[in-house]
Amino acid sequence: MKEWKSVVYMSLALGMLMYAVPRLHIGPGLTPEGAFGLVWIGFALLIVAAHLHHILGVEEETKREMARVRKYSRLQRQMWLSGKMRAMASKKQ
Repeated sequence: MKEWKSVVYMSLALGMLMYAVPRLHIGPGLTPEGAFGLVWIGFALLIVAAHLHHILGVEEETKREMARVRKYSRLQRQMWLSGKMRAMASKKQ
């Protein structure tokens, strides 16, 4: 359900861009109208990028990778501790 929301919102943002970009007055020099147009386009593209990021599932991929790294780190730590415990046990004998 969440992916569909992102697809709809991204489509709306792209539609806004297609409608508004030809009507924005972005010309040479830094005029208030030009600055507003550039900022507006920047925010609209940021919205599109955020929804695309969510649709592609980049965040879930990163979470899976981090879980795998944590699991490997935990395994290494356990192996190191078991080696230390064996060394201590052999010294006591």
